[in-house]
Amino acid sequence: MRVSLSNSNRSFSVAPGQAVLDAALGASLNLPHSCKGGNCGACRARLLQGEITYPHGRPLGLSDAEVADGFVLLCQARAQSDLLIETLEIRTPDQVSIKRLPARIERATPLAHDVMGLYLRLPVAEEFHFEPGQYIDIMLPGGRRRSFSIASAPHDSRLLELHVRRVAGGEFTDRLFAPERQPQLLTIEGPLGQFVYRPGPAAMPGAATDSTAPGVDAPGAARTPSPMLMIGGGTGIAPLLSMLRHVVGKRIEREIAVYWGVRSERDLYAHAVLADLARRAARIRYTPVLSEPSAAWPGRRGWVHEAALRDVAQRDETRRDETAMPDFAGSDYDVYAAGPPAMIEAVRREFIARGVDAGRLFFDSFDYAPDTLARQRTSAVTKS
Repeated sequence: MRVSLSNSNRSFSVAPGQAVLDAALGASLNLPHSCKGGNCGACRARLLQGEITYPHGRPLGLSDAEVADGFVLLCQARAQSDLLIETLEIRTPDQVSIKRLPARIERATPLAHDVMGLYLRLPVAEEFHFEPGQYIDIMLPGGRRRSFSIASAPHDSRLLELHVRRVAGGEFTDRLFAPERQPQLLTIEGPLGQFVYRPGPAAMPGAATDSTAPGVDAPGAARTPSPMLMIGGGTGIAPLLSMLRHVVGKRIEREIAVYWGVRSERDLYAHAVLADLARRAARIRYTPVLSEPSAAWPGRRGWVHEAALRDVAQRDETRRDETAMPDFAGSDYDVYAAGPPAMIEAVRREFIARGVDAGRLFFDSFDYAPDTLARQRTSAVTKS
């Protein structure tokens, strides 16, 4: 069966029972996607012709209104006929090179009680280019994969830095967290994903922009990019950290408000790194938010997206009352959110409800891999 893209001359083959997104990635078409589990909605596309089915029922990331509007989620959809779909962004092979490469674990450093910093060295003879915010897949036996965002910046890619959270019973993480069983060589595939740093709409003439980012103005058209609001949950800070390191390393003048939400003080494994980046760049403001802090915690408490909403509302000249419903009409923030599906859904719902342009919301949903026991337990609870 063939899948054709209405907004390009590209098409690709899909096998019976194969997810449409997997077929696209296999054809080096980096279509929009994130969690691959049907929760985040990032791979949403409009089905113009043909029929699809969902083997596990309608995905959680698709609303009734979106279904009525003809949208499908490509990570879960299986083609029942030839398809014609409309998707927003397409990265063709001349724009990004997805490679499968061997990687050696240079070191594995515990960052927190349940997070390992994994530093991978790639072959010297191979070039590996990625954009800040992208991820790689680590290949497992039987064609299974585990996806991890790259926390390092593209200009400092001697080692790829990953933040790996331990999953009870996880095929890969159990080995990684056991020194006697820790693998030394891995096979990776990437770069993948379209949760990447964007220059954003220009606010006014002034400071430098990033000439390596997608959609940047032509050389010589120096402008001050719009401010960014970054919201990370848990290890969702990894792709945001890659973006921040890119901005600081390239000396891009951009106002960035970073909110990192974790459970307790012991989970703040990247606190020193984020605080240092904020010290090095005066326009970066970093705020940690704890949902279950100790009584001694002096900082922000609660849900991270609510803290961000409250602060942006206070800065909006049209609303000074913190108790009032925030009004984002006219807000010029680009919002980047990465973390667990529940946080992503809350950000999408709350920010859009307050008038944020959906085209300026960018998401990366961190979910369990579809074949893990934890994911299967979650699906059994949340799906009817």
